[in-house]
Amino acid sequence: MSTTRRAAVLGSPIAHSLSPVLHRAAYRELGLSDWTYGRHEVDEAALPAFMERLDATWAGLSLTMPLKRAVIPLLDEITPTAASVEAVNTVVLTGDGRRLGDNTDIPGMLAALRERGVRQVERASVLGAGATASSALAALARICTGEVTAYVRSDARAAEMRGWGERLGVPVRTAPWEDAAAAFEAPLTVATTPAGTTDALAAAVPARPGTLFDVLYEPWPTALAAAWADRGGAVVGGLDLLVHQAVLQVEQMTGRTPAPLAAMRSAGEAALLAR
Repeated sequence: MSTTRRAAVLGSPIAHSLSPVLHRAAYRELGLSDWTYGRHEVDEAALPAFMERLDATWAGLSLTMPLKRAVIPLLDEITPTAASVEAVNTVVLTGDGRRLGDNTDIPGMLAALRERGVRQVERASVLGAGATASSALAALARICTGEVTAYVRSDARAAEMRGWGERLGVPVRTAPWEDAAAAFEAPLTVATTPAGTTDALAAAVPARPGTLFDVLYEPWPTALAAAWADRGGAVVGGLDLLVHQAVLQVEQMTGRTPAPLAAMRSAGEAALLAR
């Protein structure tokens, strides 16, 4: 008799999350009919109690904001990748009761870029300075041979990004947001800002742009991504990132490799079209 295995995504707000769609598609493709994947509204205050209620049927958790840092003290171990940005988006619950934390956003970014043929760049630009920007810097530390310029809105954010650069081993120069159009001179631009923030920059996309990695997936395409594609530039989107990081989560939680990337992406695309 099979025992149901459980996994879920936690966060607040969480209703918009595509993770259940992606993970359930993977379970169907892998024939894991006894696996379930749920969605739970959990904030920082409620997280410890939720973690305490997990029993042996649980295989893993996906975490979104605001839990990626709050979960760390509740874990037995985190990977060097997660430690590098002080953020965990994946918890694997082992058979002996241990809780292991990882960050699949960073390798997910790298996998999404590789899929578009980007394996190394001589310099790059980052738009924004939030939590996703630090993950972007961690990814760029592995593929950028030169300087990363971060375009930010305040001196405090600039200092944060330079600090992350020092910690991650990547040279970071900061520039004011007013100069953000200059970001597009780099062969790779990573946009990490909220919806609508980069819309005004769409008119500044050059005639022959490099690669844009826009981490948003809804609404899609963003005005910037649409303008970029119109000018013949390569575009990596937020769904690409979401799918690639979810692939790694599925593999870690189920122990099955490779996870079905194509089926997961198709399910995500269909879900977005249905919204």
